[in-house]
Amino acid sequence: MKDSHGRTIDYLRISLTDRCNFRCIYCMPPDGVQLMGHDQILAYDEIVAIVREAAKLGIKRLRLTGGEPLVRKGVSDLVCELMAIEGIESVAMTTNGVLLPQMADELKRAGLSRVNISLDTLDSEQFRRITRCGQLQQTLDGIEAALEAGFDPVKINAVAVRSLDQDFLAFAKLSVDRPLHVRFIEYMPVGESTGADGTGWGKKDVVTCDELLDIINARAKEEGMPALLPAQKHKPSGWGPARYFEFEGARGTVGFISPLSRHFCSECNRLRLSADGKIRPCLFSDTEYDVREALRTQGCGGVREALLEAIGAKPDDHHDKVGTDRKMSQIGG
Repeated sequence: MKDSHGRTIDYLRISLTDRCNFRCIYCMPPDGVQLMGHDQILAYDEIVAIVREAAKLGIKRLRLTGGEPLVRKGVSDLVCELMAIEGIESVAMTTNGVLLPQMADELKRAGLSRVNISLDTLDSEQFRRITRCGQLQQTLDGIEAALEAGFDPVKINAVAVRSLDQDFLAFAKLSVDRPLHVRFIEYMPVGESTGADGTGWGKKDVVTCDELLDIINARAKEEGMPALLPAQKHKPSGWGPARYFEFEGARGTVGFISPLSRHFCSECNRLRLSADGKIRPCLFSDTEYDVREALRTQGCGGVREALLEAIGAKPDDHHDKVGTDRKMSQIGG
């Protein structure tokens, strides 16, 4: 299945809910966002029906996102159903990790292929400020649970935000002793620009991946550590556009995802399905196609038509667009 620019589209990200047990400062305002009503959210059987049609068109890989996907009940059962769909090769998840100690084994048995865990600081006080309500140890326990359950790879997603003054080397060092794959992501202009409450994206907060690599290597040198070099031994499997590096002798890797400084739009292979059933051809675009309405009024034929229309509308590039109508928690990342 190719779009109008010749790119193969085989990856669908599915937001299960707009709800989250955190209120991260770059993701939503202090009081959260206006939550969708129950009748607005796709039911699990509707998600399965949409994925069946998507699989017929060539979608092979799924990622479950949120909000926080694990706050929605019955996720493991959904994973089982999705993995049973002909053509679907793997189902992954992005989570903040808080509920993994209770759910990691169950998710693994259900067939979940891999997990990405969002973590933006290793300082407990800063973690509370960023999430507004979370505790660092909860996410660290989630990482341990994912490793113990046998997930491989386990990736740590860290958004680099200059004003947070994160310890990037400390993150990179997580990859040394354990098979963890740390990925730094450039801060993306999704949602509103920086507001009076400090939420939202601002250009001054962007730390490019090339700068991140230089910062980490300079700090590593100060501590007598080797520099990060392009990964050779442990490059993790997955579908992301990261460039991977590793410390000599490390069990994991350090990756850099650069949607702003090094566009990878020419290699984009994905669509996004929001919790309320809108197909989004591009993260940075506000163009959406209502596949929920198509399913409820026209059945599977309507779903197929909406998917094909969305694929045909994928832009060639995000062209450095700033700001989107929806916030990240409402899109699904």
